[in-house]
Amino acid sequence: MRILRPAFAVLLALTAVWPAPARPLQPDPGTAAQARPAAHARRFMVVAANPLAADAGTRTLRAGGSAVDAAIAVQMVLGLVEAQSSGIGGGAFLLHWARGEKRLRGYDGRETAPAAARSGRFLDASGRPLAPPEAIANGRAVGVPGVLRMLEAAHRRHGRIGWAKLFDPAIRLAEQGFPMSPRLHRLLEAERELRGDAAARVLYYGSDGEPRPVGALVFNPEYAATLRAIAAFGADAFYTGAIAHDMVRAVAAHRRPGDLAPTDLQRYRALEREPVCGDYRGRRICGMGPPAGGVTLLQVLGILERTAFHRAAPGSAEALHLFSEAARLAYADRARYLADPAFVRQPVAGLLESGYLKARAALIGERSMGRAAPGNPRDAPGLLGDSAAAEPAGTSHVSIVDARGDAVAMTTTIESAFGSRIMVRGFLLNNELTDFSFVPASEARGGGSGMRAAANRVEPGKRPRSAMSPTFVFDRDGRLQAVLGSPGGPPIITYVAKALVAMLDWGMDAQSAVALPNFGSRNGPTEIERGSAYEALAPALRERGHEVLLIDLTSGTHVIERVEGGWRAGADPRREGAARGE
Repeated sequence: MRILRPAFAVLLALTAVWPAPARPLQPDPGTAAQARPAAHARRFMVVAANPLAADAGTRTLRAGGSAVDAAIAVQMVLGLVEAQSSGIGGGAFLLHWARGEKRLRGYDGRETAPAAARSGRFLDASGRPLAPPEAIANGRAVGVPGVLRMLEAAHRRHGRIGWAKLFDPAIRLAEQGFPMSPRLHRLLEAERELRGDAAARVLYYGSDGEPRPVGALVFNPEYAATLRAIAAFGADAFYTGAIAHDMVRAVAAHRRPGDLAPTDLQRYRALEREPVCGDYRGRRICGMGPPAGGVTLLQVLGILERTAFHRAAPGSAEALHLFSEAARLAYADRARYLADPAFVRQPVAGLLESGYLKARAALIGERSMGRAAPGNPRDAPGLLGDSAAAEPAGTSHVSIVDARGDAVAMTTTIESAFGSRIMVRGFLLNNELTDFSFVPASEARGGGSGMRAAANRVEPGKRPRSAMSPTFVFDRDGRLQAVLGSPGGPPIITYVAKALVAMLDWGMDAQSAVALPNFGSRNGPTEIERGSAYEALAPALRERGHEVLLIDLTSGTHVIERVEGGWRAGADPRREGAARGE
């Protein structure tokens, strides 16, 4: 029996009274958050950012497919119905758990900088950083896409259904049409640069220049043709030949041209990486190491565990104070040290050592420290400056558990909403290179002298730092307990950390944990979700020295947790996600 399967038609029926935005939209805004119950299933579960994508994953699992098979089917549909957030023109990190082997693997499909890229890529003629909007809608923001190579590598090892069949759901939807969702419509209304791309204008906008209405069928035959080629010939059809040629040509033809070359695409390789793990509240938390966000997530939790957070009342000013201070310390280290490990030595062990975390936690007092300084972990490379990047808020997350108990946590992105605003053959190209530091070097602080290179500066072939944090939770016996992750740009790490403390410290179920108001700090102001009950805590935090910002914090956290007799899932009400299972 299918559990909790609300029809997408119901969602569309509500759009006649869907509220208009009351304030300027952020780059990837939410969609009229709706309260919803947790979903339950006995055998398998899929949580994805759109009901049509979740349905594709569920059908794949019902046919005997693996978690990776389902992830491929889900991603291809997301690249159609939620094209603003992820797709084959972007990158991803995938965490895989093989229950039978008791083996955890990480797959890195992060984009890379072209061979022609140089450190001053996002500086203007006077040496100043470009404004983010100018840098994002820009051919120079496009990195070499990695999603397909990553999924192909994971499928070779973990797939149970043939590669080509996994593309069928997306091909059918692209040819037969899919309904314009409220969230996609709102983003198109707010978007200006995309209208300048001829292919995107034909796909998404009417003759009057306005987005097609909510519920109208959107057809994307070019995407269907692209997927047919990849289904038949594998990822090589994307990285060589006509599709690759058209990507290179589109990037070069942009009014702000980039330097993507055919050889950049031909040489791209997805990587298998050893996940990073740490303990929290008697559980084992595992995620993706650099250049992904797993180390910073584990630091937030590790610092918190060495404070009095466990004694703070859930949702209290004390809890938000301790959480935000732990986060600012972890983000300070992230800005200084974390980057592509092929280019910069990563002090992962030092950053996660118990003694180091204890020393960082000891810096937290009754009042906010304001801006935290990075620490000095063991094996830290010397002479590094801090790395500041635009890191727009976008992305999508998929959580899957299959009938064998294998699992996937995949966070996938084209970076900001609609990526670089360059459409090729029915899909959008990423603007991932804006995740690099715009300023390649900074002045030394703390008594030093001279300029120090940013760990996350642009270099040829390098993968930009990411906050993406696909995460697994295991119990003391090594049994998988939870699968989770979130989109949302730099706050992804605090979104995932919030969900974890909500479940592990405050005893919430998956749905309650993801719906809980968002809060935290990225080593700047303390951020509280605007319009939430936690706004009432702002005065108490300001009394403790916090600079408080009340802003939209549009997570899209998707959680699957083990319960007696099966699985329970939560889909973030801030977006259009859905949980499906049987």
